[in-house]
Amino acid sequence: MNIDSLRAQCGGPRDGALLRLTLSNALLDAGDAAAAVVELRQALAFDPAYSAAWKGLGKALLATADEAGAADAWQRGIDAARQRGDKQAEKEMAVFLRRLEKT
Repeated sequence: MNIDSLRAQCGGPRDGALLRLTLSNALLDAGDAAAAVVELRQALAFDPAYSAAWKGLGKALLATADEAGAADAWQRGIDAARQRGDKQAEKEMAVFLRRLEKT
């Protein structure tokens, strides 16, 4: 789906964390990390424990050169993943966090 068609669904009956995550991924692919951050924050407003959104938020913040924000997002994402038992997301974000701390 393209960005315009995804944005057209925002605010409608299908709006939610998954739609916003999908839109943010499309925005990141298009090189608009700042807009992706906005959509990921909206996804987390829908579901604060959505570990995939935390993972994406960290990546988007890193792309905007906000390293502290990225680290915070991944740490919060690790906490959310632990709450849901999402071991894979927890591991991935822990790796991202370690890489960031090494730089």
